[in-house]
Amino acid sequence: MVIVTLMWSIAGVVTRHLEHARSFEVTFWRSFFTMVALLVILPVWQGAGVFRRIHWRSPYFWLSGLCWGVMFTAFMVALTITTVANVLITLALGPLLTALITRIFIGHRLPRRTWVAIVVAGIGIGWMYGSQVSLGAQGVLLGSLVALCVPIAGAVQWTVTQRSQTSGEKLDLVPCVLVGAMISSAVTLPLALPFSATANDIGLLALLGVVQLAIPCVLSVICARVLQAPEVSLLGLLEIIFGIALAWLGAGEKPEVNVLAGGALVVGALALNQLAGWHEQA
Repeated sequence: MVIVTLMWSIAGVVTRHLEHARSFEVTFWRSFFTMVALLVILPVWQGAGVFRRIHWRSPYFWLSGLCWGVMFTAFMVALTITTVANVLITLALGPLLTALITRIFIGHRLPRRTWVAIVVAGIGIGWMYGSQVSLGAQGVLLGSLVALCVPIAGAVQWTVTQRSQTSGEKLDLVPCVLVGAMISSAVTLPLALPFSATANDIGLLALLGVVQLAIPCVLSVICARVLQAPEVSLLGLLEIIFGIALAWLGAGEKPEVNVLAGGALVVGALALNQLAGWHEQA
């Protein structure tokens, strides 16, 4: 799982080394190569009949795939607008938004520790973005709003997964990711034309599609079968640390002090909430 988070975290630093590809073209190529990679990985991993076993007629399956498509698209577009640190720290809100959405739509009760974590993380986000807006940083608000689509779509996706399980239908998340990559590719293709990516850009985006998304997606599903949910969530926070460090060391994108301070509140709130939950389960 540590290796998975390291693979996830390379998106920011790789994006900063693109030559001409921008915005929707970046999203299209990464989603396209993710789709191609999963079309190869799925039959090898689960057998030639994998596509016949997919619940193609299930509304849960397509809604989950749509959420993945939103996440793929918004994540890469946000990286082209604002800093890697801003995007990754915003993505970290996913578990807390999932807790809120499951409370509203499924009726799951939230423990007091989760409400406290939500408040502290909200303060951290406000501090981080407020300081940047006051300093006149470019693209902060727009990039933040686009990045926020990712944890919201992720929260909806996990809620859909839980609802499908209660109705007796167990979703296989990897085929849902494949559908998400297809949707993202189809939606962004018209917006990506005319292509301006160089051969180097396409090579880097292929790296993202295969190594940053397709392979770790499959590995994370395998890890989730062995690790407990709090363990997966805690280890997933390493993506933020790895991603900011790689962008700093590999692309010279040094985060501001206020961003690090606000991010520390967010990550700290998430980590303490997960540790407390783990302790309660034990």
